[in-house]
Amino acid sequence: MEPHEHVDVLIVGAGLSGVGAACHLQRSCPGKSFGILEAREVIGGTWDLFRYPGIRSDSDMFTLGYSFRPWPHANSIGDGSSILGYVRDTAREHGLEEKIRFGHRVVGADWSSADARWTVHARRTDSGEEVLLTCSFLYSCTGYYRYDEGYLPSFPGAERFAGPIVHPQHWPEDLDYEGKRVVVIGSGATAVTLVPALAEHAEHVTMLQRSPSYVVSLPSRDPLVGILRRRLPAAAAATAMRFKNVTLALASFNLSRRAPRLMRNLLRKMVVRQVPAGFDVDTHFNPAYNPWQQRLCIVPDGDLFKAIGDGSVSIVTDRIDTFTEDGIQLAGGQALPADVIVSATGLNLLMLGGLQLSLDGGPVQMGETVGYKGMMLCGIPNMVFTVGYTNSSWTLKADLVAEYVCRLLGHMDRHRYDVCTPQGPDSGVPTAPIIDLQAGYVLRAVDSLPKQAVTAPWRLHQNYFRDLRLLKRGSIDDHMVFARAPAVPCTNGVAAPSVAMQGALG
Repeated sequence: MEPHEHVDVLIVGAGLSGVGAACHLQRSCPGKSFGILEAREVIGGTWDLFRYPGIRSDSDMFTLGYSFRPWPHANSIGDGSSILGYVRDTAREHGLEEKIRFGHRVVGADWSSADARWTVHARRTDSGEEVLLTCSFLYSCTGYYRYDEGYLPSFPGAERFAGPIVHPQHWPEDLDYEGKRVVVIGSGATAVTLVPALAEHAEHVTMLQRSPSYVVSLPSRDPLVGILRRRLPAAAAATAMRFKNVTLALASFNLSRRAPRLMRNLLRKMVVRQVPAGFDVDTHFNPAYNPWQQRLCIVPDGDLFKAIGDGSVSIVTDRIDTFTEDGIQLAGGQALPADVIVSATGLNLLMLGGLQLSLDGGPVQMGETVGYKGMMLCGIPNMVFTVGYTNSSWTLKADLVAEYVCRLLGHMDRHRYDVCTPQGPDSGVPTAPIIDLQAGYVLRAVDSLPKQAVTAPWRLHQNYFRDLRLLKRGSIDDHMVFARAPAVPCTNGVAAPSVAMQGALG
């Protein structure tokens, strides 16, 4: 792409979602021109950014892999370098490198109703130069967290600690923890990944948590993979594994919502079987909240529990009183000695990578918008974003969104439409944050998130099979207004119908 070039579709982000979106466009919409803007200098997104020890998937790879390019390895839980290689191999095989402009951070995009196109403002990360491009369709594949800043609480006395304090999102390549005492603050997916990996070389690792999470052990290799690959063609075996894993994940989620006490007891019994006799399970692995009010934490082959059993890891559940020169003083009176402290305290959410949307020069307030099918914003023309499932693999939803986009573009071409604008629910319909989790990183950002309504198509379903019907086979013109350019300027964030507009309002 050259400066001021126009493309039919502009993808923002060259990570797992962006690479997948581009591949779907090439396969299903070969006549569409597209480009990709990536703020960093490499392909990979999350899987290149995170470099901490033990980095791996927290979903099985047969659903985290693309539907059009099944995960080729036997392991169900993928390590970070293998996943990064998989994403980059996919991009290379589809010739995407030449479509990507690296070091270009998108900061804003303004929709022109008169021109029926977006003007996208990007800033070069090397020189600060502003770059303008236009596109007919804007496709955000930026994830939902800030890449440049993790969440780091203000710890009392942190300045007194003599050793390094590290956030996993910015892991130093030269961090020396060999033979040292390490305290990892946190109880989420990052913490349970880091702790057993650090324990392989540290003197001792303590996982310090304010409150526990649900932790589930799964095998890193599924024996069914080998059986299916021996008996079925590769594509059929991949589809069968995908279907099996989606079904089990959804069953777990639904059981948690419908019978939380039963699910809590099942999860507790699984932990009891893996920790040493007498271990205080109810203090350290029995949360106050119900299963799936926050994501379950997966540990492959029970590695965290094994580390607890061999004494290389201990779990402490308490609040921090203050950091000291040589560790952490807890509210309960215990002192935790430490040479290195890792703050696995989570993410900062950031929708659309922080780019500011505007319609005919008027800024869009993200917290006042309502989502449409979990992938568009009501009243915002020709714009799609990708947010994966919270109860299953990210890529399951990313693939469905990409397939829907291709269907939508094909429908518009067949009818010679230039503009598609999802319509919002009636006023007074109850809404809630679009991400339905009680996790801290969601609650901290709840006011800046789009909303979802209680009914379709404005509800973000955490159900792959339901979305399969809705996005892959469902109606394209459900509460969607189509137009031919020029469109009537937008009013109050919703494009007003004109004689050129056609579509079903439902």
